[in-house]
Amino acid sequence: MGTARYVLLASRALAVSALLAAAAVAAAAEYVRPPPGRVILTEHTEPAAHPQQVHVSAVGAKHMRVSWVTDDKRAPSVVEYGKASRNYTASATGDHTSYRYFLYSSGKIHHVKIGPLDPGTVYYYRCGMAGKEFSLRTPPAALPIELALVGDLGQTEWTASTLAHVSATDYDMLLVPGDLAYADTQQPLWDTFGRFVQRHASRRPWMVTQGNHEVEAAPLPPVPGSPAPFAAYGARWRAPHEESGSPSSLYYSFDAAAGAVHVVMLGSYAPFNATSDQYRWLARDLAGVDRRATPWLVVLLHAPWYNTNAAHQGEGEAMREAMERLLFEARVDVVFAGHVHAYERFTRVYNNEANPCGPVYITIGDGGNREGLAFDFEKNNKLASLSVTREASFGHGRLRVVNATTAHWAWHRNDDAESVVRDELWLESLAANGACRQQGDPAAAAVDSGSDEL
Repeated sequence: MGTARYVLLASRALAVSALLAAAAVAAAAEYVRPPPGRVILTEHTEPAAHPQQVHVSAVGAKHMRVSWVTDDKRAPSVVEYGKASRNYTASATGDHTSYRYFLYSSGKIHHVKIGPLDPGTVYYYRCGMAGKEFSLRTPPAALPIELALVGDLGQTEWTASTLAHVSATDYDMLLVPGDLAYADTQQPLWDTFGRFVQRHASRRPWMVTQGNHEVEAAPLPPVPGSPAPFAAYGARWRAPHEESGSPSSLYYSFDAAAGAVHVVMLGSYAPFNATSDQYRWLARDLAGVDRRATPWLVVLLHAPWYNTNAAHQGEGEAMREAMERLLFEARVDVVFAGHVHAYERFTRVYNNEANPCGPVYITIGDGGNREGLAFDFEKNNKLASLSVTREASFGHGRLRVVNATTAHWAWHRNDDAESVVRDELWLESLAANGACRQQGDPAAAAVDSGSDEL
């Protein structure tokens, strides 16, 4: 199918979804929220050998991975880079891959690891010895560090607004708890998404984990040649899982700010019970964290373990039952999730009860996706007393880790052209909380934590 015909058909189908969602939005009473924006289908207008869909990710403390796609299958997997524009003093050669999804055949997907790089430094780079120059800034090697968070992105007008708000204020790294392109088996939407986010994802490292929209499993029963689940996601958004000893790109961890922050990316759609590879890996990973050297421990996953919204109610419960104790005993500071298209923040929680030594749970699945917002928060939900703030609006969050003991969280709502702070919280690291340093009886610590504000 030609690009122009595909764009026309996709636009018509997605417009219907937008109109239906608009009717639901009109019924909201609290804040007059506009309907989901139209889907933006970004085309590639440059020569076939020129890079497109450029994005970068962190690989270890001193390296970055540059990923891009070319329509030209002969284009080299080479990145030239340096600290001055057009003055490339180093180069690196990587590898490439491609995949088929029934009748769709991807372009040549390049992955090149560059470095060692200096921290907190701007580098200029060119992909495949062709096309435009890009620039990136490496994360800092010490605190403070600013982590932007946004889930359930898609590629709509609201996504564009969210990402513009993210980039309007400086940050060091973007974390995404799943649901990127909303391709849903329509593979050209992966290409349009990559072009859509390139202006942001080529400048700062994007660290992502998978959501349900990345699964793209073939219909059952599978036919010969059916694509494997996560075929597009795994080929396009390669995760640095080997560096953390993970056997799968669906879950991994990495350090930021020279190990002051340890970030764990879990896979809601990979096996997670006590006999699974993911569970065993997580136990090893958390056991290897020295909280004296790493005062902050952050976890991302897709399907929330705590949720008072009617949308996706209970979908994270089996994973919570399997893994929550590991996070609690490691004294994880905060857990971010997506999936539910709204914002919600809980107090510190463990095993469905307030606990000052448990993580703060935050749902941030409000990046701007085409499916619209999840309005129905349940007032009588059994977890309602633990929910501090909840609102169905598009937006993004920012976690600024100031020092070894203190961090600041803020959720920014998209109010038309403005980004408005609607929720914020000062956090104290659990590693600095003497009452939480030793693993004890969860029941003894289960008291109302109220607020984390210092």
